Amino acid sequence: MGWTGKHEDVQESVEYELMSGPEAGSSSSGPRISVVINTLNEENNLAYALRSVRSWVDEIIVVDMYSEDRTAEIAREHGAKVYFHPKVVAFDSARAFAVAQATGDWILILDADEMIPRSLSHTLMEIARENRADVVGVPMLNYMLSAPMMHAKVDPWTNRHLRYFKPGALNLTGTIHDYTHPAATSRVLYLPYEPGQSIVHFANIDFFDILDKINRYTTIEAEQSASRGKKPSALRAVAQASRRFYYHYVKGKGYLDGWRGVYVSLANVLYVLSTYTKLFEIHANGPRQAVRSFYRSEAEKLIMEYDVMVHGSPDTHVGSLKA
Repeated sequence: MGWTGKHEDVQESVEYELMSGPEAGSSSSGPRISVVINTLNEENNLAYALRSVRSWVDEIIVVDMYSEDRTAEIAREHGAKVYFHPKVVAFDSARAFAVAQATGDWILILDADEMIPRSLSHTLMEIARENRADVVGVPMLNYMLSAPMMHAKVDPWTNRHLRYFKPGALNLTGTIHDYTHPAATSRVLYLPYEPGQSIVHFANIDFFDILDKINRYTTIEAEQSASRGKKPSALRAVAQASRRFYYHYVKGKGYLDGWRGVYVSLANVLYVLSTYTKLFEIHANGPRQAVRSFYRSEAEKLIMEYDVMVHGSPDTHVGSLKA
């Protein structure tokens, strides 16, 4: 099946497939736990994420964006309930739909390139059984450029994400990099980082991966900034980029991660400059659709020259092929 592009309402556009593989595992006698994963062409990663949770959770929800590979098939093989959602550039805006499909007493948000170590699974189940919190910030151990990053402000001590929560305790938005917000009355618990007590994230294979993600996410961020009325400023762009390098490389001791720390720090500089560059383009030219419309109108003008009989050549017009 494929996305037809004819649906206007996301809820109505989603197709649901009953799971045909073995069912997910169980968190035993404690509260029911659901895992939700958004996917797009993740056949190389998804099985590892699913194998790290299927033995201890009660429900696996995979919301796929009409992948062109075996992603949905792999999800079903591992006991997941598979839903389909229109393709979006960044998953942040589709998280809320995925979470809404879960039926557990607790929900864990996971990406296809992430895994839950066994010791962390015990901690998460214990928190649910003891009702120690409503929302839990979980450390993230990021592998970048073939190694775990322990500095540069992408380390597991700094990166703790609100990924584990009770339904209704966490508000989800479409704002990029800032899509989780605890409800006013939620009890929030941030787990300290210890080996085995973090989500393991296999992030970027090489700099091509980094550049691809920068391009996708800065487009969204620039569009969201423009919609909020933010104005482009070369001075602010340079100042913010400089602060970002200082934050990751100097304050975050990115230099202790060697050349990878340099790459990550410079990538964050590029992220800022790319966002401001795209914001300037939006203010100067309008959205991409406006530029495309302008190009089409210019192209039509050129074609119209062929629609007008050329002076002195009455047989030269659109539709004739000169031998």
